[in-house]
Amino acid sequence: MEILQRMNDCMEYIEGNLQEKIELDQLALISLSSKFHFQRMFHMVTGFTVADYIRRRRLTLAAQDLMNADTKVIDVALRYQYETPESFSKAFRKVHGVSPSAVRESGASLKAFPRMSFQIQLKGEKEMEYKVVERESFKVIGKGTKIRTSNEENNKEIPMFWNEVTASGEGHEICRYAGNEELMGVCMAFDHGGDTFSYLIGAETTEESGKFDSIVIPASTWAVFTSVGPMPHAIQEVWQRIYSEWFPSTGYEHGGGPEFELYPPGNVNEEDYRCEVWIPIKKK
Repeated sequence: MEILQRMNDCMEYIEGNLQEKIELDQLALISLSSKFHFQRMFHMVTGFTVADYIRRRRLTLAAQDLMNADTKVIDVALRYQYETPESFSKAFRKVHGVSPSAVRESGASLKAFPRMSFQIQLKGEKEMEYKVVERESFKVIGKGTKIRTSNEENNKEIPMFWNEVTASGEGHEICRYAGNEELMGVCMAFDHGGDTFSYLIGAETTEESGKFDSIVIPASTWAVFTSVGPMPHAIQEVWQRIYSEWFPSTGYEHGGGPEFELYPPGNVNEEDYRCEVWIPIKKK
């Protein structure tokens, strides 16, 4: 697939410039996509943010460089784009579990983070059914939080946030106030320089926000996918397939706005529970 080749070209560029400053704009240009779409595709397929991947690759090579007895820690730190030995040592210890100066000690245990490549897996499994829907802008009220994406923390923090809102009774309160029984989980405000995004549990409404957070979902063309099965595993699998299989095999890319999950009333733990993923799209 052409898009996978372009993503692999990005990996080639990253690998050849680990000792230089790597700009997200340049990676988006190579991939012929928006920064938003490149980052979302990268994270959903690899499980790592772009920044985290680059950091781990740099620290893998840095460990190898430090094996040389004549190499100074400060030189390696600067070589891999760290401004100070202190920031380099902190990042190095977080990945390898030892300080840079301890690398040459006998028996020091290090971690090697391998270079990745993109490829589509044709498994012959079930087809992906979807529909394309045009919608005008609409308002959602609810409760928001910040979610981390590093090391797939989002797959842990989002279910925890849902449990918190459900257990407190706020989910029912949001629905009652909005006059709508369908709850939504909205992903938005992705931090392109970091590893977080905003997430809101809410409901569509025409009412004023009152005590709740309020956002406006802009008019868009949407790709709508159905998830069947217990939460959160069923819908997490749908998200994974959208970015690893559907986007690479169609002529669409992400439209850049908020994306959301739509949850009708029902038992989310049942094998036949049905909900939807809505993603804004545009033609490439």
